[in-house]
Amino acid sequence: MVSTSNNGEPRNAQNTLEKDCTLGVVSHPLNTLKRKLILGLDIGTSSVRAALYDVRGDMMTKTLVKNERRLTTTEDGGAEIDAEVAFRQVVRTIDDVISASADVEGEITHVATCAFWHSLIGVDGKERATTKVFGWGDTRSRELTDVLRRKLDESKTHNRTGARFHSSFWPAKLLWLKKKFPDVYEQTDRWLSMSDFIALKLFGTSDTSVSMASGTGLLDIRKLEWDPELMKVLRIKASNLPTVTPTDDKTFRLFPKYLKRWPRLENAEWFPAVADGAANNIGVGCVTKTKAALMVGTSGAMRVTYSGQPPERIPSGLWCYRIDRKRVIIGGALSDGGGLYHWLKEKLKIPDDRRIEAELKKRNPAAHRLTVLPFFAGERSTGYNEGASGAILGTHSSTDAIDIVQAALESVAYRFAEIFDQISSVCAVKEIIASGGALQGSPVWTQMIADVFGRNLTRPDSHEASMRGAVLLALETTGRINKIEEIPTPSGKQFSADRSRKAVYAAARKRHQEAYKLLIDREK
Repeated sequence: MVSTSNNGEPRNAQNTLEKDCTLGVVSHPLNTLKRKLILGLDIGTSSVRAALYDVRGDMMTKTLVKNERRLTTTEDGGAEIDAEVAFRQVVRTIDDVISASADVEGEITHVATCAFWHSLIGVDGKERATTKVFGWGDTRSRELTDVLRRKLDESKTHNRTGARFHSSFWPAKLLWLKKKFPDVYEQTDRWLSMSDFIALKLFGTSDTSVSMASGTGLLDIRKLEWDPELMKVLRIKASNLPTVTPTDDKTFRLFPKYLKRWPRLENAEWFPAVADGAANNIGVGCVTKTKAALMVGTSGAMRVTYSGQPPERIPSGLWCYRIDRKRVIIGGALSDGGGLYHWLKEKLKIPDDRRIEAELKKRNPAAHRLTVLPFFAGERSTGYNEGASGAILGTHSSTDAIDIVQAALESVAYRFAEIFDQISSVCAVKEIIASGGALQGSPVWTQMIADVFGRNLTRPDSHEASMRGAVLLALETTGRINKIEEIPTPSGKQFSADRSRKAVYAAARKRHQEAYKLLIDREK
C-alpha cells in the first residue's frame, strides 16, 4: 500500500533511501538529493518555540527561536488566552524561525508540531472564536464535576476515556460554559483544541490527531471515536467536535495567504499536532514499558509510553491517552512543579537560585519538620480533588525560608512517588529519565527525587525534548527512521540515589500522606 499526502501525491521517500544502522535512521544519498529538513514547532502555555531539524532528528541550534507568553489568570480560577493573540504568536514564531534559518540550505519538507494538552476553544459557523482559549489549569468548572459523577459512572467512563472527571478536561468545561454563558454556547458550532484552531486558520481544516483528541476526556481511547455516553450527557454531537484524522500519516498544506508569507514552506506537509507531554516522552527516549519519563516544568508529570493497547483496568489515580494508533501513554500530572518553586522564591524574596541550591545542599533530608501539601494550583493526580488547596504545616519559631522551599520541593517528590506506585501496578519500570527546565536548573531537586524514590535517575542533555519528540515521530511516519524505539536515549547526568536517605524520606512521606487524608476528609 502506498502512503499518500493529503493532495494525493505518493510519498516515495523509501524508494531511494539508505539505512544508517547505528541510529535506525534512513537517509538520502547527499550527492543526489537536496538536503531535507523538518521544521519543529512547540506551542506551549508559557512560550512558542521553533527550530529546524535534519533527518536524524538533530536540531540546528542556531535556528532555535522562542517567544514567551503567559496565560491570563483570574481570581476565580481562570487560565485563558485570547485566540487571535495566541494565533499571532504562532505566526510570529514561524516568521522568526524562517528568518533565523535564511542561510541554512535545504528543503523544508514537513512541519512537526506539538501543543499543550487539554485546551478548549469554541468557534462559530464562520470559524470565528466564540470563547477564549481555556488552558488545563482553568478550574472555573470545578463544581460541575459533581454533576458528571451524578449522571455517569466515573470509574467506567475513566476506563473508556482514560480521564477522570476534573476541570482540566472538556466535559466539565463544556457544562460550565453552557451554564455560565448560554448565549455563547448556542452560538458555538464546534469545540476545538488550541492546535485545531491554529490548523483551521492555516489550512482550513480542524482535523485533529488521536493524540490531541485523547487529551480532551471525550475520546474512547480503545475505539478511537468520541464517547457516545458523554456526548449524550453534554448534549453535543460528533459534528460539534473536530474530526479525528483517519490515519496517522495524514498531512495538510498551507493556505495561499501563508504560502505567500512563507515561500520556503511551499512544499511542506504539516502533520496534525501531537500533545506536548506525549512528544516529551519520545524526545527523551522513553518509549517502552521499562522507562518512565519524569518531567518538571511549570507543572509536572510522570509518564510511560509503549506500543499496544491501554491496560485492561486503568489505575484510579492515573490518566491514559494516545500518542498515535500504535502507542498509548499512561501516567499522572501535578499542577504544582516549577511554578510552585518560582512562586515561593517570589513570595519569600529569595530570587538567587545559586544561594538556594547551596543552602539546600547543606541540609539533611526532612530535618525542617514541615509538611507541605503542594496543591497551590489545585490537585490533579492522584486524587483529582477539586477542592484541594496548598498548605504549609508544622511551622515554628526557627523555621526559615529555605526550610519552606526544601519542604515544598520534597513534597512534590512525594506526589511523584504516589504516581509511580500506581504506574508500577501496570508497568515494570526499570529506568527513570528526568527532564524539564525546573530540574535542569536544580540538580539538588533532581537528587531529592532520586533519594525519595530510592532509584537512580538520568537527566539527559536533550534540549527542547517535546519539539524533538514531535520531529522524531514525523520522521518515523515518513519512513526516514525505522522506529522511534530504536533511537537511543540521549546521554546525560546520572543521579545515584542515596539509600541512607530513603528511610528518612519514607517517614516524612508517611506524614505527608496522613496530612493529605486530613485534607480530603475536610473537603468532603
